[in-house]
Formats: sequence, structure tokens, C-alpha cells
Amino acid sequence: MNSPVDTADVRRRNLSLVLRHVAAHGPCARTELAEATGLVHASITALTAELIANGLVHEVGLASSGSRGRPRRLLELAPGRVVALAIQVTAGRLVSAATDLDATVLWRDERAHGAAYGDPRPVARQIGQVVRDGLAAARGGGRERMHLARVVLAVPGAVIEDEIVADSILLGWRRVDLRALVRADPAASAFPLSVVNEANMAAFAEYRALMDRTGAAPRVFAYLRGSDSGIGGGLVADGAVQTGGHGMAGEFGHIPVSFDGPACKCGDHGCLVTYLGLGALLQSAGLDPAAYEADPGAGRDELDRRLRGGDPAAVRALETGARALATALTAVSRVADPEQVVLGGHLADWSDWLVPNVLRHLAGRRAVTPTDEPLISTDLLGADATVRGALRYGCETVLDDPAGVPLLTPAAAVPAP
Repeated sequence: MNSPVDTADVRRRNLSLVLRHVAAHGPCARTELAEATGLVHASITALTAELIANGLVHEVGLASSGSRGRPRRLLELAPGRVVALAIQVTAGRLVSAATDLDATVLWRDERAHGAAYGDPRPVARQIGQVVRDGLAAARGGGRERMHLARVVLAVPGAVIEDEIVADSILLGWRRVDLRALVRADPAASAFPLSVVNEANMAAFAEYRALMDRTGAAPRVFAYLRGSDSGIGGGLVADGAVQTGGHGMAGEFGHIPVSFDGPACKCGDHGCLVTYLGLGALLQSAGLDPAAYEADPGAGRDELDRRLRGGDPAAVRALETGARALATALTAVSRVADPEQVVLGGHLADWSDWLVPNVLRHLAGRRAVTPTDEPLISTDLLGADATVRGALRYGCETVLDDPAGVPLLTPAAAVPAP
């Protein structure tokens, strides 16, 4: 005999199954849901009634059944019921957005956080204000009974168990409980918060974008992104971001490609970032990285200009970086065996120089085992990937457990900011 816990788990999974199908394929009829999910019609009737009662789906009209029977009532996601809020923490700014469950953007914001290197407290205070501003904006336009799915804080650095930021070289943080700091603000104490690695969210977004575009996705997917601060990345397996035992899975920038190579800020030598990071590429091309510390974008633009002009030193810098990247990808392929590798940031911008050289270095192995090497492509979302991934991650909490959304009553609203 099934226990109440077993029954509740089955119901939760079935609600998730139905809601996900409506989200992906709506408007759709109950008969379509039964066919797609394999659930009997009586179960579909009960499950959709519950999803309507908590405001996640609604009926939007009728469609002909194609026979002499009654028209079918169509269901789709109900707008304005659920909101997810994402905040990306960078060295100097907070980049934020809020979306509905169907990914409709309700609000965007970018502001300086004013924190000194190594001090997370101003960041936490500013996050609390951003959340209040975002919810106030999202609640407008008839969304007074909105349910907050989750606030997702995406930070540069390893995030370990209990969502502690173990280490962030970019921010100068070590073992920071950002969630506790944010919740020290009484107005933010009730918000559901998740702290995640920002590159993992970008990887998740790119993986989902690839799946949305092609209708399929690789079982194992790797994402590498070059930015002004280094090289980040993420690993996705069977649709789930892999964080590893210490929050370091997917840190491709710190794969050593030469133990005799340049010293890295992480304490090791010869990491991929010491060859393919923006500063390393500038130096290898004969430019002074220190001259662009205040404006890395200017250094990136200058290197781009030289590359496209055929400057020999700039081209050699990318060739050296490509060799390091090929070495790193060989290691990743032998351990994680990704079917696809996506390059982002300046790795995507300069893929015309990087990818042919990477493939040249991998040619010997490809000749022997051509099906073992990953497909290499460039990103679809660009700089927006982290925020979009964090928003989708927040929405997943509702798609995974629709029963967590309260019934649609006057009290079922987000706490006032």
C-alpha cells in the first residue's frame, strides 16, 4: 500500500509533467495532455483543475475536435501569476531582471553596488533593494496576486554546499554566506533565495537555447566563456548543471595546460586562462595589459582591430591560445566526454582564429576516433546568458513543484516590498 508521502510525490511529479507540457506546447487540450503524458483522462482532469486553482494555467478558448463531439477547451500558462528574479553580481555592478513563467521580461535593471574589493556587505544591502524594486515593478499591470518563484543570485566564484561562496577571486570573497547577509535585511528575510555560480547559469541558458532551437540537446554539454576577468564555464549533463564535490566542476579556465607555464592567480601554473584570458592575449600580442586595466573593453577592441588587420603578433597570440584550448578540450573530452562545446565571450568573437587551430591540433586524434571529439560552436545568447539562465533556473522551481504555489486566494501574494 502506498504511503501518503509516496502519493504526494507521485502527484507532484504528475503536476510537473502536465505543467511542463503546457509550458512547452500550449495552448493544448486535455486530450493532448493525456496522449503526451500517458496519464488517464481522469487524472488529467484532476491535475489541470489543481493547476487552474493555483493560477498557473487557464482556459483560453475552444478548438474543434475534428469530429461531431464537443469542442476541446484549450489550456495555456496563466500570465502574471509567477515571477522569477535574477541578479548577476559583477565586480562593480548588479545586473538584474524579472520574468513571468513563460519568460516574458517584466523588468530590467543595472546599477553600481559600491562595494570595495573583499567586502560583500554593500553588495548584500544593494541586493535587498534591487529585489524590492524588481518586485514592485513586476507587480504592476494587474499582477497583484503574483507568486515569487525564487530570487537567484549569480556570483563569480565557486559555490559549495549550503550555497556558500567558497572563493571569488574577482570579488575578493572567501567563504561568504551571501544569502544570510541578504536576509539580515528584515524586508528580504522571507524571499526564497538561491546562490549559484554565474558561469554555470550561462551554461544552463546556452544549453536550453540550443535545445529550444534544435528540439534536441546533447547529453553532455560544455560551455567556455572568455570575459574581461578570465575564463569561466559550465558543464551540463542530462539537463542538469554539474557543480562537483567542491563547486569547481566546469572551471575550464583553471585546467593546467602546462605545469611549467605562467603563474596563475589561483596558485597554480599554466592554467588555460594564462594563455587565453584577455590579459594573456594582450601581452602575447605585444600590448600592455596594465594600460587597459581601467577599460578592458578598449584592450579587447584594440586586439580585435589588430587581428582583423592581420597583425602577425596578434595572430600568433590566438594561435598560442588555440593550442592551450585544444589541450584543455582534450582533457575535458577524456573525462566528461561532451558531445558539444560552445564558446562564448571573446572566445566566440575570435572563433575564426581559434577553432581552425584547435581542430588542427586535434586532427590526429580525430583521424583515429572521429566520433569521439565534440562539436565546437559559438554561443547563442552572448552577454545576456547568465541572467537568462538564472531566470530560467528560478522558474524551474515552479515547473518542478507546481504544488508549491498556493491556491489563488486574496492572500496568495508576494510579501510587500
